[in-house]
Amino acid sequence: MMQTSILEVMNMEEAKQKQFELVQAISAEFNGSQFFQQGDLGVVPGEGSPVQTKKVEKTLASFFGTERCALVRGAGTGAIRELLASLLNAGDSLFMHASPIYKTTKSTVDMMGLSPIYVNYNDSAELKQALPKYPQCGVFYVQHSRQKPNDHYDLREIIQLVKEVRPDLSIVVDDNYTVFKVKDIGVELGANYSCFSGFKLLGPPGIGIAVGRKTAVDAIQERNYSGGGQVQGYEAMELLRSLVSAPVLIAVQNEETDKLEKRLNHGEIPQIKQAYVTNSQSKNVVAELEEPIADQVIERCEKHGAAIYPVGAESRFEVLPMIYRVSGSFLDENPGLLKTAIRINPMRADAELVIQILARALKDITGEG
Repeated sequence: MMQTSILEVMNMEEAKQKQFELVQAISAEFNGSQFFQQGDLGVVPGEGSPVQTKKVEKTLASFFGTERCALVRGAGTGAIRELLASLLNAGDSLFMHASPIYKTTKSTVDMMGLSPIYVNYNDSAELKQALPKYPQCGVFYVQHSRQKPNDHYDLREIIQLVKEVRPDLSIVVDDNYTVFKVKDIGVELGANYSCFSGFKLLGPPGIGIAVGRKTAVDAIQERNYSGGGQVQGYEAMELLRSLVSAPVLIAVQNEETDKLEKRLNHGEIPQIKQAYVTNSQSKNVVAELEEPIADQVIERCEKHGAAIYPVGAESRFEVLPMIYRVSGSFLDENPGLLKTAIRINPMRADAELVIQILARALKDITGEG
């Protein structure tokens, strides 16, 4: 069986507490009538952006315990690009994990002309040796979710090690797929910056979030001064209202993911050889099939009520269970999974509906009930 290392997610009580803490942060920034405002527009004199957007950014900075927050265009990828562009110039070096890179992150590195120094983050001795060896590196970049199935580095320990050996480094965490799932994101563990997608947290399409130190986050704001680059007030308010619902809904999703893995491994779908929970992007189940029929299973699952491709990979549009191919970075590590495995995220469904859809799809293919 493939070895996987799973991030510890919040239970339902912890998720409820996270929701309450966010509402407390909202209450500290907004009075009742202000929160009921839909949001203003434009490059407001003296502010440089919509007032309502500024208030949402202050709320999120307070909630995550950071100096600043910037809402940006381009979702999580946009937030990462904007932040790295505030910290690095073309040709600069940064530390990255020696593993298949998430595709949009690779695009960012390429388009900015950056020079990654790859280090195995799973090996703390190697990392400790590499940090002082490359003094030209100004950024330590780390993805919180897993880039390959056997990644097992502990983010808290990695951050502490980097701060001890190279306190001059700016630690940037890609927290996509981990916000409101785990108890603490990168900045809450001591990183300088965290970037993630509001779209993956039920927010409106295309909004990214960067939180962290004043220096780089203010630089993002200064670059995006034009009206077309601003996140407007109504979008910011829609995002904030959506974020309040996210922790508990995600906790339900995580519970059903665990139930699904157990039921598949108890043989409820005979054509599935084994299943395991992974953090390949979102927390999900990878199910390995007895036969190389993954593409047929995915095709038939759509006809029985599953989504087979992502919109935001956990967006407000993704309600139906998603049954689709294994993530690109996992396939880079093990190409054979393309034909022999499927990735399953229950989304807003329960494990029972996923089992029913799989059973119907496989009956179509094999004729076995």
